[in-house]
Amino acid sequence: MAANMYRVGDYVYFENSSSNPYLVRRIEELNKTANGNVEAKVVCLFRRRDISSSLNSLADSNAREFEEESKQPGVSEQQRHQLKHRELFLSRQFESLPATHIRGKCSVTLLNETDILSQYLEKEDCFFYSLVFDPVQKTLLADQGEIRVGCKYQAEIPDRLAEGESDNRNQQKMEMKVWDPDNPLTDRQIDQFLVVARAVGTFARALDCSSSIRQPSLHMSAAAASRDITLFHAMDTLQRNGYDLAKAMSTLVPQGGPVLCRDEMEEWSASEAMLFEEALEKYGKDFNDIRQDFLPWKSLASIVQFYYMWKTTDRYIQQKRLKAAEADSKLKQVYIPTYTKPNPNQIISVGSKPGMNGAGFQKGLTCESCHTTQSAQWYAWGPPNMQCRLCASCWIYWKKYGGLKTPTQLEGAARGTTEPHSRGHLSRPEAQSLSPYTTSANRAKLLAKNRQTFLLQTTKLTRLARRMCRDLLQPRRAARRPYAPINANAIKAECSIRLPKAAKTPLKIHPLVRLPLATIVKDLVAQAPLKPKTPRGTKTPINRNQLSQNRGLGGIMVKRAYETMAGAGVPFSANGRPLASGIRSSSQPAAKRQKLNPADAPNPVVFVATKDTRALRKALTHLEMRRAARRPNLPLKVKPTLIAVRPPVPLPAPSHPASTNEPIVLED
Repeated sequence: MAANMYRVGDYVYFENSSSNPYLVRRIEELNKTANGNVEAKVVCLFRRRDISSSLNSLADSNAREFEEESKQPGVSEQQRHQLKHRELFLSRQFESLPATHIRGKCSVTLLNETDILSQYLEKEDCFFYSLVFDPVQKTLLADQGEIRVGCKYQAEIPDRLAEGESDNRNQQKMEMKVWDPDNPLTDRQIDQFLVVARAVGTFARALDCSSSIRQPSLHMSAAAASRDITLFHAMDTLQRNGYDLAKAMSTLVPQGGPVLCRDEMEEWSASEAMLFEEALEKYGKDFNDIRQDFLPWKSLASIVQFYYMWKTTDRYIQQKRLKAAEADSKLKQVYIPTYTKPNPNQIISVGSKPGMNGAGFQKGLTCESCHTTQSAQWYAWGPPNMQCRLCASCWIYWKKYGGLKTPTQLEGAARGTTEPHSRGHLSRPEAQSLSPYTTSANRAKLLAKNRQTFLLQTTKLTRLARRMCRDLLQPRRAARRPYAPINANAIKAECSIRLPKAAKTPLKIHPLVRLPLATIVKDLVAQAPLKPKTPRGTKTPINRNQLSQNRGLGGIMVKRAYETMAGAGVPFSANGRPLASGIRSSSQPAAKRQKLNPADAPNPVVFVATKDTRALRKALTHLEMRRAARRPNLPLKVKPTLIAVRPPVPLPAPSHPASTNEPIVLED
């Protein structure tokens, strides 16, 4: 019952997503809405996964400084990884969340120099914070509410001086004596002098123009003269005059007039007091923020003095009563029953029908965190197409602390699915860089891929896994979807199962015979194309760099060289159909020019059509032209008879004479 009762000031877990970790919040208020639901006004606390990488590096440097100053005992790499999950960052951001989303309590404390970091790992649901995160400015600052406990905050007591020994310390830096309790005056004489000091203060306020405006009545002036500043001035006057009442009286009323002593309550105007109350309502007793945002013309000492004097006024008492009345009308605590609904990421059974929880997960998968193969319950974790899962204990750790028990590379990928500004899936090179079959050197090449052509070098185990686990890998499907990541852990687990069985029947792997470099160079020299001769007339721009490249080497996907094919040339248009120059059919829409990125644009290539090429185009049928366009790498097989040139047929001369005198008769 007490575990499910949540009060104002408790640190609790909130669940905003079934797959994301819990949110850690502190309850500030519990309000009941009009429809009967309970909403909690909470303070936001952020994890390391919620801030940027630059702020994470700043938090790491702060942690190293703390370990050096406090002389923390050494911890292992795994403990250091888990300590990052226990660190939170306080903020000034508030939000309202439904109270039904509470999933339990936790403990958050301010990190102190006397604390041992490893003790936080021994306690469940225990967090610490030392920095304050500003979500708007994206900054990390040290918390001003630091508790000064430790050896460096202790007073250093010097040794006692012997009799007759002189004090060599600098007396100007020592404390000054302001009151002697063994003075010759009696208590009655001291009280009489304090009454005289109050009367002088009242008379001084009557003579001061600004004070008479602020305290127009005698009662207000007398009340202001009875404040502590007047009493402190009177007792200091007695100390400076050696407790001589006559000298002290003359000091209170010098030749120029009575001495006026005013504190911060009188120095501040009414508008400044209203600004202070508004800032105190927003920031609390954070005087640095109050001074920075509301009262920048006031000093920090002046604001602190005004606060403690303001607490003695009737204004403070009235506000305290109003807050107490509002607190009575609000909820003090709320009971939230234990959440027992199943998580959507829960894998019910491996053999479920497609579309149900756990469907599609292969056998032999291990936990991504602890790598166990046995668990009472499994949960889907990470990107959906990676098919990763966690055991029951690692899932609870993930939900509470926002990370895995052991550092893994896939943890960053799972984090990327929850971040709003990151890609929801891994690219193919990133997924292959996480593969256990890829060496570290090749993994570095994949991660450092630039926009140029790159080469993927695979290991022998990877090539074996491609052939043995073809049903899981689905290479044809993976080739059509190169952006989809491949679950290397599932293939590795299945390959370890099939590999002993496949050892009895070895695979037939045909070695690839590669030609030596000298042979390839000879082929390039032999098949180097000649410079095409352009017809006279309009000059056609030709890429000279392209002329030096080979386009006839076998095995390379290049465009057909029409110049090498036999045939007679007939002057026809480019597509074999007569078309008037400068005229476009109305049924043919104007093609839009595609804008290419300069970094991705290929080198310009210009193909010069010859007479033989035009004749060949004319000889081909429409079906053969379309078939050749779909497969530009294959040579054309054209019969020689098809490309015979027909002699041009001369047009008959007109039969009617140029001129005649006979009438023209039109017969119907």
